[in-house]
Amino acid sequence: MSLLLAPWTRLSLLVVLLLAAGVCVVLYEPQRILSEGWPPGLPVGAAVLLFAAAYGVATAALVPRPLLNLAAGAVFGIPFGLVAAVGGSVIGAGISFGLGRMMGRDAVRPLLGGRWLQAADDQLARHGFRSMLAVRIFPGLPFAVANYCAAVSRCGWLPFLLATAIGVVPNTAAYVVAGASASSPDSPAFLASFGFIAASAVAAAVVGWRKRHRLAPVPVCETYDHASQHPPVVGAAPHGP
Repeated sequence: MSLLLAPWTRLSLLVVLLLAAGVCVVLYEPQRILSEGWPPGLPVGAAVLLFAAAYGVATAALVPRPLLNLAAGAVFGIPFGLVAAVGGSVIGAGISFGLGRMMGRDAVRPLLGGRWLQAADDQLARHGFRSMLAVRIFPGLPFAVANYCAAVSRCGWLPFLLATAIGVVPNTAAYVVAGASASSPDSPAFLASFGFIAASAVAAAVVGWRKRHRLAPVPVCETYDHASQHPPVVGAAPHGP
């Protein structure tokens, strides 16, 4: 295997790429560029598609999704902003998942010897759609982190993308509504969206605490022979007279 194709070389390139992306995010703040709007002559459909593509690249570059969702609502309003944000979320998740699987999985998988990590990997392998749907609906784990963790696991492409497309809708809609109504912070729409965001965060903490045992490794129990639970019956040999 050539040095370029070595697993740790690819992982190192991925880390360098993500670090560079993080530095660019801090320096240039791409979410501000997205929130400035589009040329007036651009059709709204084309603008939504371009925004979704830029959104996807930005999330793969570790830009926080809440900022992008607020920008989508501020630029397009609620209906088109929701379409652009959800589409961008799926695009960004696919980019991150593909990068993680191609450049990091081979190097990281041999390190999944810990019992908690192995249990999480088994959960994603057996119940990929259900597990990812819960991660998307109940926020807690950052979006980019969840993408790269899923890429290292045995979760399939279809369950991952489908769960992302469905699971991001509630919280994305709340942020889009907040962005669209940010100019009126005392409006019912803004207050309702803010309340939903706060309630979902609390619900995520409660659900994560109550369901934490599902990722716990199954303890290895000793198996007992049923015969050993009772003292053996020793038959005395008959004695002759």
